[in-house]
Amino acid sequence: MPICETSDFCGTVISHVMMPYHANPAGNVNGGVIMQLIDDAAFVIATRYARTNVVTASIDRIDFHRPVHVGDLLTLKACINMTHRSSMEIGVRVESEKMRTGEVRHIASAYLTFVALNDKGRPSPILEYKPACEAAQRRYAEAMQRRKQRLTNKE
Repeated sequence: MPICETSDFCGTVISHVMMPYHANPAGNVNGGVIMQLIDDAAFVIATRYARTNVVTASIDRIDFHRPVHVGDLLTLKACINMTHRSSMEIGVRVESEKMRTGEVRHIASAYLTFVALNDKGRPSPILEYKPACEAAQRRYAEAMQRRKQRLTNKE
């Protein structure tokens, strides 16, 4: 997920060292822990963009490509992909680094839909996101296709 240097809404990077309390007895980090961190990273981008309360409306399928172990540095890279009236799609890429060797592995990617809420807890309009660079434009077009698919599946 390339980061556009011209956008404040594309480039939140959050890292966490995975500790024993994140893992099962075999030392593998629990998937639920990673899902919570994905939601946290997306929340940061959504809140910074909407500047109001936001809630997770949905999260697309998550496939874990590789295990994460105690001692690994888990890094989450989040970007806004597109907006609609009161909703926005946030993409999060998860990587794991073996800090002693520097080996970085792609662990998972996820797309989350957040909705901005007003003070009464109702959907609140947000500014339209206009992608600034080629990578953001690609993510925007792909997000529009996913939105169409989600709406089709809803029917």
